[in-house]
Amino acid sequence: MQRPALTGAHLRTPKAAAVAGIVFSVLLIIFFFLFRSAVSADPFESGAWLEGSSRNAALALNLIPFAGVAFLWFIGSVRDRLGQLEDRFFATVFFGSALLFLAMLFSAAAAMGAVLVGLPSKSFDSASLQLVRTFAYIVMNTYAVKMAAVFMISTSTVIVFTRIVPRSIAILGFALALVLLFGSGYIAWSFIVLPFWVLLVSAFIIIDNFWRGGNDALEEARGRSGRRKYR
Repeated sequence: MQRPALTGAHLRTPKAAAVAGIVFSVLLIIFFFLFRSAVSADPFESGAWLEGSSRNAALALNLIPFAGVAFLWFIGSVRDRLGQLEDRFFATVFFGSALLFLAMLFSAAAAMGAVLVGLPSKSFDSASLQLVRTFAYIVMNTYAVKMAAVFMISTSTVIVFTRIVPRSIAILGFALALVLLFGSGYIAWSFIVLPFWVLLVSAFIIIDNFWRGGNDALEEARGRSGRRKYR
């Protein structure tokens, strides 16, 4: 009996895959509140938080890997919704900025985790602590935030051309991305706009998948309108 070719197998994305976006948003918001309540935003702070708030900081940092995995699933659900409409240029920017954001988020979390691991052995002097804190601060507030803004801009551009979610969400994405690009250094809570926007996108995809037939209905609408692939 001849086996079917592996290349002939067709995997369908679960309708609930977009739930991962909500999981990412919730975990990142919890991380942000826990970490900011435990650690001073000032990278040159002396480190007094290590004595009384290290548990909250450790809990927050342990949420990051799970948030990262959920974010990857969210990206997959968006790409699945795009289907044949995905353009190589925007797909590269969209996917690349998402991966860079995750890499920088993990790097900053690992740096702060190293401080917590070295705390019991008192292996960090004040100069080393300040160096690690400053490194994590710059990675998050200078680089990761900018990659998050690029991710939102590229995704919003894709939405405008393909209408995989309402254009109003794309317009909001452009506005929030500008806040990240130019206001992250002045607005302490600006980082929270990314999980908030991902939450909106995920919520719409889930509602559309379960209430209106999801991708099947979307493909039918594309066929009727004759919308071309954006380039």
